[in-house]
Amino acid sequence: MSTDDENAEGRVSHRRDGHLLEIVIDRPAKLNGFTPKMLLELSEAYTVLERDENLRVGVLSAAGAHFTAGLDLPKVAPHIKAGKRHWAEGGIDPLDLSEPRRSKPMIVAVKGITYTIGIELMLAADIVVAASDCRFSQLEVRRGIMAAGGACARMVQRAGWGHAMVHLLTGDEFDCEAAVTCNFVQEVVPPGEELTRARAIAARIAEQAPLAVYATLASARSALERGFEQSFAAYKEINMGLSDTADAAEGVASFVEKRPPAFQGR
Repeated sequence: MSTDDENAEGRVSHRRDGHLLEIVIDRPAKLNGFTPKMLLELSEAYTVLERDENLRVGVLSAAGAHFTAGLDLPKVAPHIKAGKRHWAEGGIDPLDLSEPRRSKPMIVAVKGITYTIGIELMLAADIVVAASDCRFSQLEVRRGIMAAGGACARMVQRAGWGHAMVHLLTGDEFDCEAAVTCNFVQEVVPPGEELTRARAIAARIAEQAPLAVYATLASARSALERGFEQSFAAYKEINMGLSDTADAAEGVASFVEKRPPAFQGR
């Protein structure tokens, strides 16, 4: 992992592990506070996941004892004030607020301090595993700004109005119990086990038929964002298309032959 002496701006690295792409936030000496460079590299990693046909699931984690203290405001604030993009043109937005949208599953493993953009990356992902020592805070109101990475809408969506407002309007710190109550976190594990569990979930998803996984993710998102009726209306056409794939044939064959399927994403 990098050190501040080696890389004062931090970095976000990524590596392939079979069908998984492991993405690591790496600036532990500064509590993984995001710099503009790191935001760009995060987008680049998400874009690699999206464009590489061999990759099926992403796993986001962090080096050191904490997930992230949020944005390094002295470094990022000038970019925000100037309205500059944090992501490369045409690249994937890790906060899932702009086109092109991520179509492959993202699992996030969080630990220790998980503030502001850390929570927003969780809410933009699909499944979150948290170490029991997590400390969460959406504290933008304490800095004279509002959460602009999706938390204002997604907290209400996940937790309901009252629970969301407690966290958004006070900026107070909250724990894993509250995060589970609000549906921000799906599993809580002992510290040190969060990444192992996140990888296990990602590996299990990667075993399934990729086209079916992506269609399921897209359908669920459509129902949430565009309404149930529009999502339901597309079911028949989507499933007819999936039924013509080689993976659908493999699914039937593996069932008949009583063996694990070997899906190819075709």
